[in-house]
Amino acid sequence: MSQQTKIARRTFFAVLGGAAAAGVAAKIASKTPVPAALEPASEPQGDGYRLTDHIKKYYRTTAI
Repeated sequence: MSQQTKIARRTFFAVLGGAAAAGVAAKIASKTPVPAALEPASEPQGDGYRLTDHIKKYYRTTAI
């Protein structure tokens, strides 16, 4: 292979990689932030026991 062909191929792949990175960056940047009103409420502070839906389902499945 000639030196000119190797350089052209490397340039092509470098440009292709740069375009892919730019596309990913644009996709990530275009996401709109979630308004504060739609975010889930924060959990109460502390390490205490909480009866959640997941725990209720577990109790239903273990009942004899």
